[in-house]
Amino acid sequence: MSIGHVLLGLLAERPKHGYELKKEHDQRLAGARPLPYGQVYATLQRLERDGLAEVAGTSQEGGPERTVYAITDGGRAELERWLNAVEPPAPYVAGSLFARVAVAGKAADGYLVRQREAHLARMRELTAEKAAGAPAQVLAADYALQHLDADLRWIETALARMREDDHA
Repeated sequence: MSIGHVLLGLLAERPKHGYELKKEHDQRLAGARPLPYGQVYATLQRLERDGLAEVAGTSQEGGPERTVYAITDGGRAELERWLNAVEPPAPYVAGSLFARVAVAGKAADGYLVRQREAHLARMRELTAEKAAGAPAQVLAADYALQHLDADLRWIETALARMREDDHA
């Protein structure tokens, strides 16, 4: 995910300052890692340098003066390009779950059973969060649940293959 593109998307609605952008990022991308303020401002500076955003003024809403940024025509074109680009499927298997099983081999069955329990516990938490969540939280929970479900199917397949190998 490109933080710059996400910030452009948020700026496409209306000019905003960094604090607003950070807050909206963290609300809309519920479940994602919260965006550090330093990254927001560094990204805004790069967007401005590249002509994708510009300073639109300042605002002082009962606190310190804040620089307000707006998306430029070039920024809108880049945002449109990014939104219409198909995300390529990952070409390589990556992830600590797979790496641990690949390294442990036949000894991974205990790990897989414990991991299955951890996945199921997290799925219960996410399902509970959906009940009272805002739309962005529900979408984030659905996304995470479907990925955890795919992991669970893979865990079951891996356990079955290991059992087959033991009987062969």
